[in-house]
Amino acid sequence: MIEELLPDTVVTVEAHGHDDTGHLPLYPEEEAIVARAVAKRRREFTVVRSCARRAMEKLGVPAQPVLTGERGAPCWPDGLTGSMTHCDGYCAAALVRVTDLASLGIDAEPDGPLPDGVLPTVSLPVEAQRLRRLAEECPGVHWDRLLFSAKESVYKAWFPLTGQWLDFMEADIEISVDPVDPRRGTLSAALLVPGPTVGGRRLTHFHGRWTARQGLVATAVTVPHT
Repeated sequence: MIEELLPDTVVTVEAHGHDDTGHLPLYPEEEAIVARAVAKRRREFTVVRSCARRAMEKLGVPAQPVLTGERGAPCWPDGLTGSMTHCDGYCAAALVRVTDLASLGIDAEPDGPLPDGVLPTVSLPVEAQRLRRLAEECPGVHWDRLLFSAKESVYKAWFPLTGQWLDFMEADIEISVDPVDPRRGTLSAALLVPGPTVGGRRLTHFHGRWTARQGLVATAVTVPHT
């Protein structure tokens, strides 16, 4: 599912369901991170890192631990950048060589409404207006959850380039629907704070794609070098 949202240079590995068999065990350094975590957290942490190591192997990079850095961001091997996501019953990792993309972010969420009271804390008034219009035109998608996912993907692509926090209110995301398939489309995020400089150019927008199927909404944002 994530693969269809990303360019061919990106390698993705996904895991569906709750079957723990076939996944690679954690390295000792990774075990230390989740030593006191609850069972659900341990499982998702383990499965998504198994996905990441298999993605490394696809790129010809020796599998190695994926530790966490500042604000919990994953630490990738030299020469790679990537992103991971996990929710109930689904995990995925996406990796790419830094020569092919400056950064990327992926996120998957259950295709259900956000809990009461969450949307006003993650959306700008103009975004909420767009969501209401989308809900009228295409009622088959939980647009509030999709917006939340898009904000997560934008942040995951932003942080490796800046090392700084990006608040939910600091990116204005516009979601577009594919005219042929209303359960997929594109997204554009206008950065409301100074963006990172990539290839000598200050970025003002991030761009990505989305899909809603298999009980999930998923988003991916990529940042090219030019």
